[in-house]
Amino acid sequence: MGVWSRAHPSIVKHRAVKESFSIHGSWPQRGGMPTPNHDGACFWSPDPTSTGLQRQPKQELSRILRTEAAINAIEQKANSKKHNNLWPKAVLEALDEAIKENQWESALKIFELLRKQHWYEPRTKTYTKLVMMLGKCRQPEEASLLFEVMLSDGLRPTIDVYTALVSAYGKSGQLDKAFSIVVEMKAIPECKPDVYTYSTLMNCCIKLHRFELIQGIFAEMSYLGIECSTVTYNTIIDGYGKAKMLEEMENALTDMIESGSSVPDLFTFNSIIGAYGSSGLIDKMEKWYNEFQLMGLMPDIKTFNILIRSYGKAGMYGKIRSVLEFMEKRFFSPSIVTHNIIIETFGKAGDTETMEEYFRKMKHLGIKPNTVTYCSLVSAYSKAGHTMKVDSILRQVENSDVILDTPFFNCAISAYGRTGDVEKMSKLFLEMKERKCKPDSVTFATMIQAYNAQGMVEAAQGMENMMIATKNNSAYVIVVAMVMPITNRTATMHR
Repeated sequence: MGVWSRAHPSIVKHRAVKESFSIHGSWPQRGGMPTPNHDGACFWSPDPTSTGLQRQPKQELSRILRTEAAINAIEQKANSKKHNNLWPKAVLEALDEAIKENQWESALKIFELLRKQHWYEPRTKTYTKLVMMLGKCRQPEEASLLFEVMLSDGLRPTIDVYTALVSAYGKSGQLDKAFSIVVEMKAIPECKPDVYTYSTLMNCCIKLHRFELIQGIFAEMSYLGIECSTVTYNTIIDGYGKAKMLEEMENALTDMIESGSSVPDLFTFNSIIGAYGSSGLIDKMEKWYNEFQLMGLMPDIKTFNILIRSYGKAGMYGKIRSVLEFMEKRFFSPSIVTHNIIIETFGKAGDTETMEEYFRKMKHLGIKPNTVTYCSLVSAYSKAGHTMKVDSILRQVENSDVILDTPFFNCAISAYGRTGDVEKMSKLFLEMKERKCKPDSVTFATMIQAYNAQGMVEAAQGMENMMIATKNNSAYVIVVAMVMPITNRTATMHR
């Protein structure tokens, strides 16, 4: 039973009350499906394109803290039965922020409080935004229950809310249910699936690598007279590219150009050169870089980030400098993403001197390092055996305003685990809890390996028990596979 159903036993109770308010914002414009983000660095892990949990300037941090306090205050009222005439602005803003932050449990509690207000009037847009959020949070069952609540509120479903439900099931890997929703839509005259619905369905199939389903969706669209949009083609091209299905990617690009109704755009440009670059096909990447410019498409900062990353992966460091010089001549300022890619590239190559050079340049330009930057530095120093420099980075982080995340702790824990310093490693693990960073499969695997390598079988077993207690089942499967040989060797040694 999900949180929604536990918290809201009167799911089918119809409320006939008035209101003239709805949460801020609106559903994306039709045809404006959110496409995969291109930050020019989407091919390695950890992803330098991510800004991680970088702390914002003081004013922004203050706003975040105020927002969290507002959400908590409203959520506490949601647990009481007497608050049914609250100030609309406070409730609506708290709900809006909870949705933006993907705090789905808080959002559902606040939404139930909203439904209790005397001034409440159901709005389909509110339900759509909630269903979208639940999809992002991989909570399809909650999304389905919310859909039922919407019907009980006397609202008629729209294409948008149905499409959000398709996305919720698809993103959670429940493609059968996603397809069944589309079938259900076809039976409702005013909710027949459109190009946005099918683009969403394709995107789900691609993310799950179910490419064999794409042609069937195309055929159905053609039968219904629905033309593919630029977004549809971009979704397919990007998916094929990331899966290294380059021939299929080129065929999709050809279809796009020949369609006459969809024209390649900057997203197409970056997807194509990114696919070839990540596959090490530098000549083809450069060929398409020139081709797209002949089509009138000019590169942006994301394009240059892709080039830098691709050249770095291919070990063509001279070309990285050439790209940076070209950017300078064209007045493109390197972003935090650009610097993170360069730092990671030279760090992985073992060239810590050049890595440090760009780290200094970054700070000189006034660009604040984030958790991704520090993760790359720690990883590079650890592999190079510079333990003292790892200590130095951790001191810098401690004295900075960067909010750390799980990948950073994994890097640091791995660094100390590699040197056998289990005391510092264990302290970092405890610090994760203090900073509200949840350990993942990598955290557990790293620590168990380190403990076993030091012959600390009981500590390793305790970590396994902790992992099971946190119900990290996926992590458990990975960890067992990784540490079993070490555990067996250690047990044999002790016997």
